[in-house]
Amino acid sequence: MEEKIPTEFDDFDLENLSKPNALPEDIDYETHIIATYTAMLHRKMDAFYMMQAVCVEQSTGTFVPVPAETPEQRRKHVAKVIGWWRFPDFEYEGAEDFFGNPKMHQYVVQIAFPLNFKPQFPMLFTTIYGNISMGGPLKMVDVRFPKAFLKEFKGPKFGDVGIRKLLGVKERPLLNNMIKPCVYSDPKIGADLAYKAAVGGCDIIKDDELIADVDFNPITERVTAFMEALDKADSEKGEKTLYTVNITDRVERMFELADIVQEHGANAIMVNHISTGYSALRKLAEDPSVKVPILGHMDLAGAFYQDPVSGISSPLILGKFGRLAGCDTIVHPAPYGKAPTTADRFKETARQMVMPMRNAPHIKRTLPMPSGGITQSLVEKCVQDLGTNIMIGSGGGIHAHPDGPIAGAKAFRQAIDAVMEGIPVREYAKDHKELGVALGLFGIGKKTEFTSV
Repeated sequence: MEEKIPTEFDDFDLENLSKPNALPEDIDYETHIIATYTAMLHRKMDAFYMMQAVCVEQSTGTFVPVPAETPEQRRKHVAKVIGWWRFPDFEYEGAEDFFGNPKMHQYVVQIAFPLNFKPQFPMLFTTIYGNISMGGPLKMVDVRFPKAFLKEFKGPKFGDVGIRKLLGVKERPLLNNMIKPCVYSDPKIGADLAYKAAVGGCDIIKDDELIADVDFNPITERVTAFMEALDKADSEKGEKTLYTVNITDRVERMFELADIVQEHGANAIMVNHISTGYSALRKLAEDPSVKVPILGHMDLAGAFYQDPVSGISSPLILGKFGRLAGCDTIVHPAPYGKAPTTADRFKETARQMVMPMRNAPHIKRTLPMPSGGITQSLVEKCVQDLGTNIMIGSGGGIHAHPDGPIAGAKAFRQAIDAVMEGIPVREYAKDHKELGVALGLFGIGKKTEFTSV
């Protein structure tokens, strides 16, 4: 979609329209993607010049002017700086002395990218963060998409509401258990653990991200064993359980596995979606033959977001992009577990999964799944931070319970019940043995991390 230039513009305006900068009021937000970055530059550098150089590099030009990069081509295709702010906001000479005269200045930059590409992830990433990702301290922290771009993405097939309908659970937090040990050589080992976790009250059983289809644990044998175990568990507990089997593989094989596991009774699938790529996930989610929810796992995400001054922020990598690509639920690290994330990024990542998109009302909500060292004592904190529309993920918190995984799952469900009833978890634990043992209240069982919670 190409912008129309107002007939009132004179030669002076036309000259400025070819420059890699503009006022926000001059940008048609329905024909541009707006990317926001944080940047650090040496105080002696011309920040505005450098930001415009970024725009040229990521659209029409290179490090030196070339003859065919005409003003006409620039007007149609060049990216533009539409806002840049320095922090602290020095407004007079000498102000820097009050802040220790820092050598490096910090900026927030907004760049408008014309739609020089179709709605797809590879060219999106290449355009808004491709070569400049190698240019030093520049971190992409937000992206705003126009309606026309979002229209081409279908998003989650089930979303949070669809998952809850499958399980028959309307309000409370869902409970997910990832099988531990992560890798094991006999499908029956995992199936037995899955049965116990499900009987104890887990809503979803998840493969660990470290095991997929492998000779010593073939995926067909694992799916068959797990589904038999979960059918038995469901008949005993009177609730439905989903099993997200990990089909992560090379792309063409992943699609074969999606068909194979469904033929063997799988009622959900899992993909290490950052490792396999957002385009592969998108194609999988939009494939009509995939009739089950998709769980996306967070592994590899830290390589993108953990550097504070470069990379891509966690709310984008783990939140917005995964939702657009079609994850029905996404595992993301909780700040009070074993992953060193911050509370504000944790909350913002979940917000990107669940907040309405008025420009794309067809895109369903993705169910946040806080995980990474979650124990029963942290259920209250999870709900305080994210609300009840979450799926709490726990592996060791269930399997390492002193009385076994059935008790570990029961302890989590008891903690969830306590939160839903407005009773402090530690108070509730006094009358609920499994939870009490998990919290170390009774001095029972071998010494584990549970006794120090």
